[in-house]
Amino acid sequence: MKKEYRIKKNQDFQTVFKSGKSSANRQFVVYVLEKEGQEHFRIGLSVSKKLGNAVTRNRIKRLIRQFFLEHKTQVKERDYVIIARKPVVEMSYEEVKKSLLHVLKIARVLKK
Repeated sequence: MKKEYRIKKNQDFQTVFKSGKSSANRQFVVYVLEKEGQEHFRIGLSVSKKLGNAVTRNRIKRLIRQFFLEHKTQVKERDYVIIARKPVVEMSYEEVKKSLLHVLKIARVLKK
């Protein structure tokens, strides 16, 4: 994923948490913040150490990034912070994809 598609700074994360709207299902919590004049989406990932070792956490992040790469034409131009929950650890990519689509529909951020 290109640098301009990522949220890395703590200040940016805090802005999305404070000003954004959250949506959730059992596997993910998604915070969405709409910014004016943004030409593409940006994502920040949060995977707790409670979910597993570094290998497990990095796998989860890779699956989420892959989902956004495949669906970048469907996702609206906003800032997203995605927090993974415990059930994601045992999920396959297809299950992660289905769950993320579900939570993004709840958040109403998918283009028609």
